[in-house]
Amino acid sequence: MSSMGLLLLLLLLAPPLWPFSLPPPDTPEGKATIASLILSVLERATSFLKKRLPEINLDGVVGFRVLEEFQPTIQPGFWKLPRVWSHINASMVYPTFEAQDSFSEEQSDMCLAQLLGTRMASSQPCRLSDSCSSLMTTPGCSGYCLSHQLLFFLFARMKGCTNGLFHQSQHYMNLFCANMMDLNQRAEAIGYAYPTRDIFMENIMFCGIGGFSDFYKLRWLEAILTWQKPQEGCFGRPDAEDEKLPKDIQHQQHYLIRVKRREKQFADGCSSHNTATAVAAMGGFLYALAQSPPANGELRQATPAPPTAADMDGSMPAIHQENKTHAFGPSF
Repeated sequence: MSSMGLLLLLLLLAPPLWPFSLPPPDTPEGKATIASLILSVLERATSFLKKRLPEINLDGVVGFRVLEEFQPTIQPGFWKLPRVWSHINASMVYPTFEAQDSFSEEQSDMCLAQLLGTRMASSQPCRLSDSCSSLMTTPGCSGYCLSHQLLFFLFARMKGCTNGLFHQSQHYMNLFCANMMDLNQRAEAIGYAYPTRDIFMENIMFCGIGGFSDFYKLRWLEAILTWQKPQEGCFGRPDAEDEKLPKDIQHQQHYLIRVKRREKQFADGCSSHNTATAVAAMGGFLYALAQSPPANGELRQATPAPPTAADMDGSMPAIHQENKTHAFGPSF
């Protein structure tokens, strides 16, 4: 066989280095290509969720309680998409994270219901106990604890809570998303090992809703698109996941792994929560893409909101420098 023939054979047999190499989103053609890919992946993922719905359903008692307590969040108009975009303040990253994620999902649910005013028939929204105030502002949280702290203040924003602790809502959202960005960068640094993917996508989902365009990085979208199972259309455990990881990666995973009490894992490796967070994250990418029309070959530059005094109190030195190349959103 000639050397040219051998080279062609090797190229044909070799797997693609990156299944989704996306064009820059700064032209109409590039945006259309990216949007088409996202919509295709979303269609297959939502089709999977629809087909598996009978298997995903929660236990009747638990499901009824959850629906009752969080009913306001599924009403039309509750969720308001960001119109003003912010950037991460890396100086607010914690020096260390708590060694153990002892966050209680039950306690978190109680505090969220208290905020929504659905805990008891006589409850009023935007009121919370001292214990919930302490829980939702505890520093050093990672993983599930951190994402639910942010969710708490997102709920407060959507409900229009502004008094007391909620006067500082933007400060806490800045703080939590700075640390969620740090965790996402750690996940990227270890190659998006499977146990980190769920919280990685959830961080994009929540901080995107919070208006932080830094989370809409093109390379992160490329990574997420490769995680969809080609046959099932779901997201979950890869078919060939290496179980033995280097110790440094295991150490990083300690802060990035989450366990969902209401998660549904399927025999084929599909994960209901992985798939749902992927759908939400990609929906955010699609929204950010639509909000950033190209102008003169570049994405529109938005004027960031001026920092408040509360935003400036982070004292820890930045440990990551953001690479803004091919991050898209109105602020780039």
